[in-house]
Amino acid sequence: MWGSRKATQESVTCIACGCSLPRSEAREYDKYGDRWERAGKEFEHLCKACDHDLCHQPREELEGLLVEIDAGSHSQAEFLSWYNALVEERYGKIEE
Repeated sequence: MWGSRKATQESVTCIACGCSLPRSEAREYDKYGDRWERAGKEFEHLCKACDHDLCHQPREELEGLLVEIDAGSHSQAEFLSWYNALVEERYGKIEE
């Protein structure tokens, strides 16, 4: 009879809410948006509820934009102002 590949089930932590859960019940999160390219990556994890709350739209160029405006280093108001200006400059006026 074949045994389990792992004697104990790996536990992971949801990066959004901080809860601990079995790896088999978690969703992989790849901040670069390409979870299919697995070589050399370590994935973060989300619980199903937090994964469901995420926007699953493509986010090409988002990481670059955030780095360019030094996200996380300024107030929310400054960040939003710079982000909006950069997006409008590159992609046109944002529609509401």
